[in-house]
Amino acid sequence: MTASRMFAAAMGAATLACAGTALAADNTQIPPFAFMDGGWQAAGADFLQPPSGPGPVRDVPGHEHGGNNTGAQPTFRDADVSNPILQPWVREALTKVNENVKAGGRGGFTPQVSCIPQGVPAYLLHPAQPVYFIQTPKEVVLVWPPNHEVRRVYLTDKHSANPGPSWFGESIGHYENGDTLVVDTVGLNDKSYVDNFRTPHTTKLHVVERFKINPDQKGLTVDVMVEDPGAFTTPWHAMQRYRRVQNGPMPEQSCAENPNNFLGYDMDPIPQAKTPDF
Repeated sequence: MTASRMFAAAMGAATLACAGTALAADNTQIPPFAFMDGGWQAAGADFLQPPSGPGPVRDVPGHEHGGNNTGAQPTFRDADVSNPILQPWVREALTKVNENVKAGGRGGFTPQVSCIPQGVPAYLLHPAQPVYFIQTPKEVVLVWPPNHEVRRVYLTDKHSANPGPSWFGESIGHYENGDTLVVDTVGLNDKSYVDNFRTPHTTKLHVVERFKINPDQKGLTVDVMVEDPGAFTTPWHAMQRYRRVQNGPMPEQSCAENPNNFLGYDMDPIPQAKTPDF
């Protein structure tokens, strides 16, 4: 049995186990984020604005970028550095990215295309392939197969005393109202960006995500709260939407095994291990 089939079988078992248990230990109804033969496909690679209040970085008005799925010539992002959530050093960093992109240099591509982990909350912005959920009584696992990116959400009541900085931090969660998973994440390193505009952050970053299944069960909406007193002037919210896709078992993929830059763009180098794993 291949690794992909073994993982798919494990995922199926976890899904069935969850489906057979309608209530958590505290009698909270468990919403079915995990299901057989499919996952959740993101609506796009940029955060949506919240209904009100401070929101995420967006394109400069009138200079919106074009994606690969629009039928037109794709264009790079041009961050609106006038957003009042930005502290001066973050505004300066984004200005440099904008200038570098316009000069034809590195910065227009997302870290994901170089097999670099997206971090949190940018994990929600993975394009093209769906995110898979595995639900167990003690944790919820989110998997984005193309880069082997796995997030573990522990269903406990508090964080560790001193969670060390890492790409995905330490996430704890709980269910609410039978349709929502609340995820609180701290302990993030400062190597990632909060979005695909390359907005930087510090290790003070604190993210709260509320994953809610839509009433029709065909979609998923995520409300994101981002707080980082080292990078932003105020907490801000963003949104992401997903659609349910029945695209078969989770595939086995490896981003770093396809390190080809056919068009010769100036991109971040793909991470290389200094020593062999075995």
